[in-house]
Amino acid sequence: MRQIILDTETTGIDPAQGHRIIEIGCVEMMERKLTGRNYHVYVNPEREIEAEAITIHGITNEFLVDKPKFADIADEFFEFIKGAELVIHNAAFDVGFMDSEFGRIKPVRKTADYCGIVDSLAIARAKHPGQKNNLDALCKRYGVDNSNRELHGALLDAEILAEVYLLLTGGQTALSLDAGSDNGGMGGGIRRLSPDRPRLRVVAATDVESEAHQAFMSAMEKKAGETVWSKLEGAE
Repeated sequence: MRQIILDTETTGIDPAQGHRIIEIGCVEMMERKLTGRNYHVYVNPEREIEAEAITIHGITNEFLVDKPKFADIADEFFEFIKGAELVIHNAAFDVGFMDSEFGRIKPVRKTADYCGIVDSLAIARAKHPGQKNNLDALCKRYGVDNSNRELHGALLDAEILAEVYLLLTGGQTALSLDAGSDNGGMGGGIRRLSPDRPRLRVVAATDVESEAHQAFMSAMEKKAGETVWSKLEGAE
């Protein structure tokens, strides 16, 4: 399976009000392994960025003046994501902006017609109901280092989300207080066996060991009366 972990930054929160994409970051995974193949671009939105948005991602109007317009990068971006399963945190937001951008140029493309879409926020909410499930909270909960995330950035957030998504959907966390709850807590570590580990050797009991075990069980039954394991054996 080819998956693209994707994030965008924008001029504001609503494409219906004319807001545009200003940054796209994508990280490719094959069979749940990072390939090292990424896609990253800044985009000239052809409009002003809201001041509140700048405080979130730190991207200014001046920085984007000489960057390509979406129409200039649309084909290469589309070719990178086409046919993949997109993993996006709060997918409705990013896909709404992508569809708005693709809808401005010919041919008009709708993301869901060419890509699968997985919302990692919906997965997190189902797994951790009633708790904080933004990316920072999930990093704290799963022990993912996000110390470089002083501001939002599409490629950095996509890289962080890739690690969070793998843990959210495949890793088993140690029992702990939940780091994303309002009460705080300790993050759980991840302990997983390597897929490349050698097969474990199965050692069967010898006849002598089996006879000794049966004698011990018989002695236990005489002392305790009917036992749980005898009921289970009788039910087989």
